[in-house]
Amino acid sequence: MKTLRTVDELREARGALDGTVGLVPTMGSFHEGHLALFRTARAENDVVVASLFVNPAQFEEDRDLAAYPRDEARDAELAEKAGVDVLFAPSPDELYPPAYETWVDVERLGSVLEGRWRPGHFRGVATVCLKLFNLVRPDRAYFGQKDAQQTAVVRRLVRDLNVPVEIRVLPTVRDEDGLALSSRNARLTRQERQQALALPRALATRDPEQARRLLDGLSVDYVEIADFEPEVLAAAVRVGNTRLIDNVVLEGETA
Repeated sequence: MKTLRTVDELREARGALDGTVGLVPTMGSFHEGHLALFRTARAENDVVVASLFVNPAQFEEDRDLAAYPRDEARDAELAEKAGVDVLFAPSPDELYPPAYETWVDVERLGSVLEGRWRPGHFRGVATVCLKLFNLVRPDRAYFGQKDAQQTAVVRRLVRDLNVPVEIRVLPTVRDEDGLALSSRNARLTRQERQQALALPRALATRDPEQARRLLDGLSVDYVEIADFEPEVLAAAVRVGNTRLIDNVVLEGETA
């Protein structure tokens, strides 16, 4: 696996690639959900490119950005074992150089649900994804269903801006107890993890009212049906100091 740091290195490497290219955009801290994306991309493409970039534009507060878990050596080892050919791990200045001022804003989809609680978050998602699509020029890009709103934003971006890439969304990967895999789960104490299990159980009802009742006792930001493609029941809760999101697909696919 090659690890590249700069836009120029990535462009040069892309020019030498033959066959179909699959892209997996990530912020690192890999778990089995990421590995499932890598493996699927490996099975469906001749070349797999993964990005490892903790995108500062997705964070509203500097302390949240600073607290995001980082272990590039571990992530690189896992990526290589899962079949990644190229790991693009740039610095923030490489993608957002001085005087940077161009942003992509998916207006409606980026302003609801998570967009209400994290202003500007999806502007950061859309901008970095478009930059990666332009640099890697993938045939397919891979995302997880757990971040349903993110996938909806990216799909709309691709459709509206005529980006020639197929968006592949894979089912949410869960632990044996039902909790959706997330880097944030490591912050939960044993007691908090037991409390967090109310989230997948509530969503499993596929009914907003029942779900709200089952989440009684947790700090709930929202429980809503979202008209994404496919439609989902989505929720965000706070367990202690940890904020968790999850969703279940209501039609067409499984999560």
